[in-house]
Amino acid sequence: MRGVAPLYLAGFTTAFGAHGVAAVLGAESDDIGLSLLGLGAVLALYDVAEVVLKPLFGALSDRIGAKPVIVGGLLAFVVASLLALISPAPIVLALARLGQGAAASAFSPASSAAVVRMAGKERLGRYFGRYGAWKSLGYVAGPLIGVALVGLWGIQALYVALAVLAAAGAAWAVLALPALRIKPRPRYTVADLVRQTTERGFLIPTLLLATTTAVLGVAVGFLPLLAVRLDLHPIAGAAAVAVLALVSTIIQPIIGRLRDRRRLSTRAGGLLGLLLAASALVLLALLPGAVTLFVASIAIGLMTGTVTPLAFAHLAESTPEERMGRTMGNAELGREIGDAGGPILVGAIATASTLPVALGTLAAALSWTTLGKRATPTSP
Repeated sequence: MRGVAPLYLAGFTTAFGAHGVAAVLGAESDDIGLSLLGLGAVLALYDVAEVVLKPLFGALSDRIGAKPVIVGGLLAFVVASLLALISPAPIVLALARLGQGAAASAFSPASSAAVVRMAGKERLGRYFGRYGAWKSLGYVAGPLIGVALVGLWGIQALYVALAVLAAAGAAWAVLALPALRIKPRPRYTVADLVRQTTERGFLIPTLLLATTTAVLGVAVGFLPLLAVRLDLHPIAGAAAVAVLALVSTIIQPIIGRLRDRRRLSTRAGGLLGLLLAASALVLLALLPGAVTLFVASIAIGLMTGTVTPLAFAHLAESTPEERMGRTMGNAELGREIGDAGGPILVGAIATASTLPVALGTLAAALSWTTLGKRATPTSP
């Protein structure tokens, strides 16, 4: 479907912006005068903006339509990226990072809601699989392209590339994305909002997404560290993360098609994915080494690629269209909390003991959630 393609580009853009800039700022922090604490603060601004704003922009897309929110968010991303052209000073880069996060908070949940509206109930898995695959591709390509651009033309070249990418996405959305009809929205009370966000149809898939991103955040942050501590070449850790993202990119469309054909349920896929992740973490905790590093990265990539399209499709199928944007924004909020909480938990335990113990603890928590609680929804 031609109109869905701009949404895939929007997903790629937010992933490219998040990870591409993060990788470059990490590599260039000394040259631009960022301390380790300053680097952490600047990187966190993207996620902070998303945690605060995604539910708000998701609800706005229900009120005024997804297309204007997507186009407006992409144009805001252009403006935020071009801020870096003023100066590569830390304060300017921090403002650009904050602006990019705020802009992505608009077009990311609105894009997810538009995918639902355009896919239809029968093809949710397929289209969310493709959307997630393009996001995963952005996570892989972002750091690689970003480092290459900075090496050739300097740090500001990355921000120009992001501005051009977002501008192309906005223009494409204006031309190709249909103006989806706004669904009449009933008036909701506070009690209605509480009930809707605690229903199993919303809560369990969102918990699955949060758990998945918690493990993913740990893998992205700690696989490179583990590689260094194993006296491997620094590129080994980066390669392990790239393998993880590539596996997720490849598997998501396949899982989506299986889901639409009713050959894989959310319950079975969620159980399988979390068990794979728990097994990978146990393997790293007990037998850390070059081989297990890549085996674990493949397993975590399979987990991410399996759970993500199933959980999003389940959310979409169980949510009325008139509040699809708000639901997607709240679900994305759950993912961001998991993305931040997983690394914080592992980092705290690793500081008090060792990294293998921290990974083993996370594996135990996953196993308890999966086998003890059986907290996965029955597929619709």
